[in-house]
Amino acid sequence: MSKNIVVKDNALINASYNLELIEQRLILLAVVQARKSGKSLTKQDKVIINVADYAQEFGVTASGSLYQNLKNACDVLFERQFSYKELIDDEVKYTKSRWVHKVSYIPTSATIELHFTDDVLQFITALESHFTSYDLEQVSDLKSKYSVRLYEILIAWRSQGKTPIINIDDIRDRLGVEENEYKTMESFKRRVIDLAVKEISEKTDIQATYEQHKAGRKIIGFTFKFKKTKAKNKDVEETTRDKNTLDMLTPIKMTDKQRSFFASKLAHDEPKCSQLPYGNESYEALARWIEKDLLKPERAEFYRPLLVKHGFKE
Repeated sequence: MSKNIVVKDNALINASYNLELIEQRLILLAVVQARKSGKSLTKQDKVIINVADYAQEFGVTASGSLYQNLKNACDVLFERQFSYKELIDDEVKYTKSRWVHKVSYIPTSATIELHFTDDVLQFITALESHFTSYDLEQVSDLKSKYSVRLYEILIAWRSQGKTPIINIDDIRDRLGVEENEYKTMESFKRRVIDLAVKEISEKTDIQATYEQHKAGRKIIGFTFKFKKTKAKNKDVEETTRDKNTLDMLTPIKMTDKQRSFFASKLAHDEPKCSQLPYGNESYEALARWIEKDLLKPERAEFYRPLLVKHGFKE
């Protein structure tokens, strides 16, 4: 799978909305595409999603039926709303908005074009300090829409490894649970919270648990704790490799140790790499991203002259 970084403003992470899984995946891919463009998008700019890219990223078969399902999802997404709140001059402002203002389909090339609204664009493209970024690969195996939403909520608190208490109404709202769904606490915990926590722990890079909080006998909210793991199989496989062995299957012939060394140099010293679509994070995080990016055949021609410039001899 590709190494795609999703970056969302935390106002959007905390927004209240209810998207089905296929709609969430469309939005995530579109966010990645928007960030990769390297420019500030406007309502006139389109984000193009190819059915083959969707299939590859989420491990499904590219087919006519998938295209039809994506087309149907876009039709629904066109009608979707979300809400968010902002603090402006000590007053809370509540806003309702839509995700897209225009969708287009091109059957001959099996592509979909999305035009985001201004509200969404300002969240996606603004380079501000309060954003959350994560590897799209981490949520690509999740099958529940609640799992994807909860993962996003959790990693917004990754520096602490735990969330504050989120009351029942807020967590239902932020996970997109409708008022008429899972009305009893037993069904809400079993079908939403337990399912999402279990799937996140099994299929992503964090291990999550939760604690319920009561007022008397009534549950009033939850806190979530999580820690970083290496849940992906390929990450486990990589730790068993000899870091000094030359990898002949990669486009740029390097050992793992060389790849790590030069990724760090490029992250710190190469202006071109500081502009990669990673987000405004630390040099160490950017270096880890470059290290994985160096394994991709289509990126070899971008990195090869930069590596030579910094002393690498293939």
